[in-house]
Formats: sequence, structure tokens, C-alpha cells
Amino acid sequence: MQSPQLANSPIGQKIQRLFHGSQEAVRASVTASQLLRDSATADPEIALRRLRSSADGLLDREAAERLEESGPNTIAHEHQPSVPAQLLHHFWNPLNILLVTLSGLSVYLGDYDAATIIALMVTLSVMLSFVQEFRSNNAAARLRAMVSTTATVLRKDRRSGVPEEVNRYFNIQLQPAPPQAREVPLDELVPGDIVRLSAGDMIPADVRMLSAKDLFINQSSLTGEALPVEKFAHTVPPGEGDTLHFENICFMGTNVVSGIGTAVVVETGARTYFGALAAAVGGDRQQTSFDRGVRQFTWLMLRFMAVMVPLVFLINGFTKHNWMEAFLFSMAVAVGLTPEMLPMIVTVNLGKGALAMSRKKVIVKRLNSIQNFGAMDVLCTDKTGTLTQDKIILEKHVDIAGHEDEKVLEYAYLNSFYQSGLKNLLDVAVLEFVDVHERLRPTANWRKVDEIPFDFQRRRMSVVVSGHGRQVLICKGAVEEVFTCCSECEIEGVAKPLGQDDREHVLEVTRELNEDGFRVIAIAYKELPEGEHAYGVQDEVGLRLVGYIAFLDPPKDSAREAIAALNRHGVSVKILTGDNDIITRKVCREVGLQVDRIVLGSEIEAMDEATLAEVAEQVSVFAKLSPSQKARVVNALHLRNHVVGFLGDGINDGPALKAADVGISVDTAVDIAKESADIILLEKSLLVLEEGVIEGRRVFGNIIKYIKMGASSNFGNMFSVIGASAWLPFLPMQSIQVLTNNLLYDFSQTAIPTDNVDEEYLATPRRWDIAAITRFMMYIGPISSIFDYCTYALMYFVFRANSDSVADASLFQTGWFVESLLSQTMIIHIIRTGRIPFLQSIASLPLILTSVTICAVGIWLPYSPFAHALGFSPLPLAFWPWVVGIVVSYLCLTHVVKTWFIRRFGLG
Repeated sequence: MQSPQLANSPIGQKIQRLFHGSQEAVRASVTASQLLRDSATADPEIALRRLRSSADGLLDREAAERLEESGPNTIAHEHQPSVPAQLLHHFWNPLNILLVTLSGLSVYLGDYDAATIIALMVTLSVMLSFVQEFRSNNAAARLRAMVSTTATVLRKDRRSGVPEEVNRYFNIQLQPAPPQAREVPLDELVPGDIVRLSAGDMIPADVRMLSAKDLFINQSSLTGEALPVEKFAHTVPPGEGDTLHFENICFMGTNVVSGIGTAVVVETGARTYFGALAAAVGGDRQQTSFDRGVRQFTWLMLRFMAVMVPLVFLINGFTKHNWMEAFLFSMAVAVGLTPEMLPMIVTVNLGKGALAMSRKKVIVKRLNSIQNFGAMDVLCTDKTGTLTQDKIILEKHVDIAGHEDEKVLEYAYLNSFYQSGLKNLLDVAVLEFVDVHERLRPTANWRKVDEIPFDFQRRRMSVVVSGHGRQVLICKGAVEEVFTCCSECEIEGVAKPLGQDDREHVLEVTRELNEDGFRVIAIAYKELPEGEHAYGVQDEVGLRLVGYIAFLDPPKDSAREAIAALNRHGVSVKILTGDNDIITRKVCREVGLQVDRIVLGSEIEAMDEATLAEVAEQVSVFAKLSPSQKARVVNALHLRNHVVGFLGDGINDGPALKAADVGISVDTAVDIAKESADIILLEKSLLVLEEGVIEGRRVFGNIIKYIKMGASSNFGNMFSVIGASAWLPFLPMQSIQVLTNNLLYDFSQTAIPTDNVDEEYLATPRRWDIAAITRFMMYIGPISSIFDYCTYALMYFVFRANSDSVADASLFQTGWFVESLLSQTMIIHIIRTGRIPFLQSIASLPLILTSVTICAVGIWLPYSPFAHALGFSPLPLAFWPWVVGIVVSYLCLTHVVKTWFIRRFGLG
């Protein structure tokens, strides 16, 4: 299931660029639905009636019927094109149009055999590319479906098990069962559903708020607003301005920063504001470094074609005086220069890589992110769950003197139990501890009055509860932040002013716990007068510090090994955590991470971008960071030309995940983290991540093999064809032979995605470098021309194929065809590795089999029934020792030059 929450998806990025660049133009063409406006300007009860819903939600039966009516809650552009549309897409490209043109010209000239073969080539090319891409896309879709995003929805069902038809027949009026909060896949949401929202949730559709408590929404993906906006449940007056700014409406594609709320779904799928924008801007996506690299290589080949094809046409036209033949030959040369298999090679490599990574518990949401994964040289990650076991255990509940105190635990339990926002691991640990120690469960009948949700600025949250004749505000949060709200402390039930000595003592005890590896949370409270009213941050003053709870999150046994493995493969690990510096230092040292200096969020706040970039380069650990500060560190590393990955699973990781070159999250992460990520780990482990990095490099390495081979081969062919065209009295190869050579050569390369990659290539990050590809082409390409000219001399002087007769021309062309095909097919075994081929590095079995098969076909063709149609002549037996010597010499010289090249310039 592809989630419609696309704020960080290609279409979402396009929307953001349009909004940030020309908001009015887009808004002029896209408006919110009238139903959404009517719901905003109506009282909540009226809005619910219009949507045929209630505050208790829909019946399961009603939801199923509405899903049939409204369709899935997805954006229309995400649907995969039909099979005929995909076939047409693969056919409709310049290469196939060129081939069809050549086929038509062959028919016009009466060469029906050539026309048939070219048509067959087009059919094979289209079908091969379609089948491979169709399989890869389906596999990628199945992988993405393994990671789903859900919404918390109120649904209800009838108490009776009697079928609905029987109920209606006998007019039985059965009351529905009480509503239940369920996790429902986002694509199954329907208008009228009641959804609960809390920090970290994506807004699953266009919704009208029914209740809200300190609810702040990040809607920058739609409006470009940098700061979150607060939402309320009150009714908007009719005629009020832009729907985007209605305070009681939340839109698909935005996310909850803090607070809680309940809302009714008004519009889903393509009828949402986001869906309308998606239709308006189309499916364009922002180009990644992978896309730019492929495009640069394609343009490099096109520049060669722009020079070579007209030159070949003119030379052959003026020397042979047959302009139609020269034209057909130059078009065939253009086909030979075109890397037509590149899209298929890229697609199959990425699809195969995604499948291989899935077997290692790494799910690729966006295929093109695989290359960035392999190019990553800095991994930024949170501490919790990555270096530690992600299993928080409550170890201590003590007063400020350090003595065990059950009152502290009671207040911590009430705070964790009654808070309705996102329950983090600390809350879960408190609740589990009390569940295990049943005697510690609070005995008074408490009820919740209100709450003040958590946010990352205050770093605390409070609940107001009433029971046992008392009304109490209970605050829980980071030690320093809770201290600032306290004026008193309590020791053994006795309250006293919180003096400076007390503060220093509490901080000292906290520091000692931190140094022992404990995470410390302060607990404070204050008595309130009876009665209900709305409480807010302003009420978190004058509190009484009652004590603190301490948690242990032991380091992972595998963390030290994983960090060392990543370092060996050229990936440095940096810790970006919101936790304090003392406990962070201890955990880092336990897992073998060198900590010379820890930079705090307060220090980062005072730095400019240049200073931060220098610090980020040198420092490995950052503590007490806010979400925006994490993103700043990632951007600072970009300024130092690093490819940065970020691993995060929390609400506070969303900005950094978006800023990173490759965002990595886990299947158990909050919605915003999963939607912002390119890669999803099914297991939060650096060892799993390291395996994914290696697979990313393997994919990139196999793509580069094809590109290097294609570039160097084409560059060498340029010299060979131009020289032969100027020297020979006939064409060096017929156009149909060029096309056949190209088809067979391409077929031999289809097994490249299965090839092995040397360990030394996988040892360091790999990036697109068009300059390195060009340099490789300039040094390796001309070597093939040397042996092409040797073949020319062999055929011209030894076998006397030097007159303009048809027989001599055919013999010469056949000899060069065979030598060219054999050398091009076998050279992949030299270029694919930096080692000695066949001895130190062996290709995969499929690549060996395709190479042998194509070489055998090339040797057989001059003697086959197809020889006449292709213009071939049988080659004399004396030719074969010569051609073996030429091909072997070519492979050996290329290996020598390649070895020197790698020593001089590196693997590249």
C-alpha cells in the first residue's frame, strides 16, 4: 500500500516548489471542495450529520459501503499504468523510432530481409525492457506494501451476530457496540470516519476538527509556512478567506507536530486538496544524483553521435557516391552509439538490489535511493535503539534525596496512563513496571480532567487528574526543564522551598545516575482547586518537585561490531540525540565510539552555518538537540560535500530525515518518520544497515560496468568507423550487420545485473563521477581501435579483401563483424574487475553463459542459413587463429592499461 501522505515524495516536492515559487498561480487552479468549506463553517454536530456520521464513528458495514462508493484513499497519479500503456511507453523512444524508420526505408529500397530483422529487433528490445521493468516494478510495489501507515479510527459494530438482512426483515433495532479505536490502513479511510490525532501522525485525509488540545500542524508542504500552525475545533464564520488557513481544517499531506485532537474525515483520495494539487502539477519529480548521473552520461553519448554520425555520412557519401547507402550506414552507426540497454540495465539492477536488500530486512521505498545508500559516507543516527537495545527498563523511583518513594511512581504512572498523545518507550516502561508490580498500582479512583501535551521546546508534559477529593497537576519531563517550573521540593512528605543548595544536590544526584547509564525524568506536581477549565502551559508554574524516575537502556551487543564494520566500509557514524551529554558519552564509550567532544544544542544555536560545518566535520557526537538542530547538522555536512544518511524513528527526526540524502527509518517508527524515509529497516540495527549499504554499492557497481564499457567502446568505434570509411572503397560494415552486432552485444550485457562485485570496490562509498567515466573512456576506448585496424590490415592485405567487388566487401565486413563482436563481448570480463580476470575474479555464471553464447552465435552466423540475408561470407579457416590472437592481445593490453589506470586514478 502506497500511502497518500506524500509531503516528502516526488509529487510532494514538486508541490512545495510550485507553492514556494508561485503560490497564487497554483491556488487559482486548485480550490478546496465545497463540502470541506461547508463543514468548516457549520457546527460540529451539523457537519457530522451532513457526513452521515456521529462522534462515535461509523459502523464497519457503513465504512465498507462507503469505501465501495468513494474508492481507496490514494492519489490517482500513484496508480500503475495499464499493460498496453506501459508497452507503448517502452516503444515510444527515439531509438525505436529510428529503428522503425530504418525498417521502413529498407522496405522502400526492397530489402525485405533487413526490414524483417530490424522489426524483430524492435520487438525483442521492447518486450525485454517491458518484461524486466514490469517484474521489477511489481517486486518493488510488493516490498513497499510491507511497510504500511495506519490511522487511529473509531469504528463500531453491532452486538448481535444476526445477519443484517434478518435484522431488517424483522425490524430488529439493535444498538451498536461501544466504539473502538482501531489502527486502519490509510487507504481504507472513508468520509465520515472519526480519527484521533497525536504528535507524529500524518493527517490521513482532509478533516474537520471536532476537538483539539494544543494541536500544532506542520503544513509547509502545502502553504510554505515555516512554523507549525495551531488548529482548533471552533466553527469558522461563513465567508472567511482561504480554506487553507481555516483553523478547524487539516489537510492530507501535513503532519502533527504536537498536541492531540479528534476529527471527522470530509474528503479522501483525489478529492482532497493535496489530490487536486497532485493532478494540477502532474507526476514530475525532483532529480536525484542518480538521475543526474544517468542524464549526464546520455548527453555525453549524444554529443559523440552529433559529431560522428554527420561525419560518417559525409565521408561515405563523398567517397562511395551512394548517399542513400551512406545515410543508412550512418543511421546504423547512430544506433550502435546509443546506449539503448541502459534503462533496462538500471531498472533491473535497482529491482534486483531492492529484492536482495529485502532479504536482509531492508525495504526500499524509492528505488533510486539505492545509489545514494551506497554513496553514503556519513551516517547520522539517534542513540536510542541504535546503540542501545531499545528496551527501556524502569529501575528507580526515588525522592530528591535518592530514597525509593512509591508516591513518585504513583504520579509517574498517572501521568503516563492518562496522557493521550504518543506514548514513548519511557511511558511504556512505567506502565509495564506497575503492571508487573500489581501492589504498586494506584488505589484511588482517579479521572482525567485535562492535559498539557508534550512538545520539544518545553520537553515536558502534564496531566490534570481528579480523585480522592483532590485535583492535581502532574508534570513529567527532562530534569532541567521541570526544575525551571518548581518553587518547592518534597522530602518524606514534607514540603520546603527549593533553594540553591537543593538544586545543586538534585543536579548532582541526577549527574551520578547519568554517569551510571540511567536516563532520568523529573516528576513534579501541584494541588489545584476543584473544578474544570482549560489548562495550559501557563499553569506549569509553582510546582513541587517530588522526585525522579530512572531508566536503563542497555547498549546493544552488536553495536560495537556494527560501527567498526561501517567504518571499515568508509561510513563514519555520528550520533545526533536529544538526550543529555553525560549518558550519551557513557553509551558511546561502551560501544567503542570515540568521544573527544560532545556539542550541545545550545552551542549549535550560537553558530553560523560555516562554523557548524567545520564542527560537524570534526565532532562525532551531538546531544540535547532539537529537531531543527538535527536538520542543521545534516545540512552542515552537505556543505562539506558528504553524502549523508539519517536513521531515525521519532517525531523529532522528521526534519533531519527530509534533509538527508537518504532517509532511513524503521517499520515501528511514527508515521512522519516512515513517510519521510527512503529506506525502511525491518530491524533497527546498524548491522542490517551495513549490509544494505554494501548491496547499494553492488547495484551501483554493476550499472557503472555497463556505462564504462559502453562509453569506451563507442569512443573507440568512432576512430575505427571514421578511418575505415575514409580508407576503404566500400562500407566497413553494412547497416544490417551493424544492427545485428549491436543487438547481439546488447543481449550479452543483460546478465550484468547478476554479476559479482569485488570486495575492494565495495569497501568505500561510490558516487556518480562523469569526469571519471570520461577519463576512463579516453584511456581505454582507443585501445579497441588499434585492434580494429589490425583486423582491417588482416582482411585487406592477408585475405585480399581489397576491391570494391561485392564478394570482397562481404568478406571484409564479415571478418570485422566477428572480431568486433568477440572483442566487445569479452571485454566486459576485463572492465568488470580491477583484478586479473578469470584468475582472481570470475564473473557470475549467467554473465559467463551469455558471453559464451553470443561469441558462439557470432562465430556461427557466417556459416548459418542467415548469412546471405545478413550479407555475410564464410570465413576461411586461416582467419580464426588470427582473430583469436587479435582478441587475446586486445584483452591483455586492455588489462595492462586498466591496471595502470586504477593505480593512477583509483577504481572510480
